[in-house]
Amino acid sequence: MKYFLYKLIPPRPTFPQDITELERKLMQEHVAYWKDLTKRRIAIVFGPVSDPRGTYGLAILEVEDETVVNNISANDPAIKADSGFRYEVHSMSEPILRK
Repeated sequence: MKYFLYKLIPPRPTFPQDITELERKLMQEHVAYWKDLTKRRIAIVFGPVSDPRGTYGLAILEVEDETVVNNISANDPAIKADSGFRYEVHSMSEPILRK
């Protein structure tokens, strides 16, 4: 298995303090999507990160290869909505896992 860091970057640094109703609905869909990935044991952990420079989403994925991550990213409701969210994916070349 391979491991990847997935970072969801919101459309502006003031998100979620000034979240719109449309964005709130989109985030509910996004969370449901990632909860399913967690239940399916693809996402190890996911959630918001409170960075002083701006909140963002973070997940660690355990998958067969990067094509799976690309499909996950493309199907994330936050990305599919084309509403200003973007993402970064980074491979973890030599992760050390807890036993």
